[in-house]
Amino acid sequence: MFKRASRSYLADKEPELLAGLDLGTSKVTVVVAEREQGGEEAQIIGVGQAPSNGIRKGLIVNLDQAVRSVRQAVSDAQNMVGQDITEVAVAFGGGEVTSIRTKGMVSLGRSPRPVMQLDIERVIEAAQADVSVPTNQTILHTIPVEYSLDGNVGIDDPLGMTAIRLDIQLQSVIVPTTTIQNVLNCVDKAGLDVSGLVLKPLASALGVISPEEALAGAAVLDIGGGTTGIAVFSDGRPKHLALVSVGGDHITNDIGNVLKLPLNKAEELKKEVSVFIQPENKEETIDFLYSGRNYSISRQDLHEIIKCRLEELCDVLIRPEIKAAGIPMLPAGIILTGGVSKTEGIDAFVLDMMDLPTRVSFPLDANRMPPGRNTQEYSAAAGIIRYMVEKEKDPFRYLDNPLMMAGRQDDDQRREIVPPTKVRIKINDDNRAAGLGFKPFEGLKNAFKDLF
Repeated sequence: MFKRASRSYLADKEPELLAGLDLGTSKVTVVVAEREQGGEEAQIIGVGQAPSNGIRKGLIVNLDQAVRSVRQAVSDAQNMVGQDITEVAVAFGGGEVTSIRTKGMVSLGRSPRPVMQLDIERVIEAAQADVSVPTNQTILHTIPVEYSLDGNVGIDDPLGMTAIRLDIQLQSVIVPTTTIQNVLNCVDKAGLDVSGLVLKPLASALGVISPEEALAGAAVLDIGGGTTGIAVFSDGRPKHLALVSVGGDHITNDIGNVLKLPLNKAEELKKEVSVFIQPENKEETIDFLYSGRNYSISRQDLHEIIKCRLEELCDVLIRPEIKAAGIPMLPAGIILTGGVSKTEGIDAFVLDMMDLPTRVSFPLDANRMPPGRNTQEYSAAAGIIRYMVEKEKDPFRYLDNPLMMAGRQDDDQRREIVPPTKVRIKINDDNRAAGLGFKPFEGLKNAFKDLF
């Protein structure tokens, strides 16, 4: 899917299809994009969706139900675009997520010379040497955060630049192995090949953040049904990724528990108040009939319930993760997305809590997505396409664990993930001698080919 052929060969080829699958707590979404063979830009042509069953707080809790949801979303997308979908890149969240920063350094020689791709590979390996992973977890993403040359920091792309020493800061994103395995099993049972995996906070961020905001510095908060994704960007790169297991469903549960209401009615009431503006009349009530019974709920009480949960989310869970990124300033502020970002007054509320400029964002490609399927809940789905395209343009931007890229197996040959303590990159001897670079997908796959 990601290999490019020569221009002469591509002249008569059909456009290439890119598909992303977002496994959300509230809904499962499939986004389909099209691009010319060998081209660098993808055009979104369809979005499919289905209710999310068997997924709770981002985790698959019932495999068969989750498989049916995936199949339904894929079928919906296929009907929209009129083409079969056989391969998807998958965005998922849930479970513990750990982001580790390490540093690496390599010498380029006694005299200055241009940096080659092989040097970048070497410095990534050096930084990976300090990454240790528990046996029940595995590295999902390895992301270069910052390069420096001869002590000069802030180098975006060192390739071809002249120096004596190359340094790197590397971010390794670690997730539970079982979480990944269940995602792979789910997509496999749905009859699809997996072309890649991406952590949902990263996918959501890529779906909404502009290049200018990423360069200046911004934090993207994807507040979904069961989880909240946090992605902090600066200098155009993700500096820190995190996932917390609190989302809109927790607000709904709070309302239901405090007011003794069923969850479906609590969900409706959640949308009745602004989380920032206090009710002018503290005695004002919301009156409604439910199941033949009259209810009267204080608007002030409802406001306080929602406010308390959001205060906890911002102050206790989100703030430490933004601080962990180590970015002194975020001039572009906070970008809100996800279903909960539709809540009236939430941008003003977060601004007041975090003391940072805050805005609610639709997907960057919203104008290319079908009406009704281009709102904040679809940011992660749109971001998957951007992730795939960016990874091709710059093969060093996001390095994947090779064990995630094996493709679908027959049931009797189903793969098992063996979490490595380090994601090592095998350097081809011929390329080493020639001073050539490497292809991350192929190199990483070859390093672990015996595992499949």
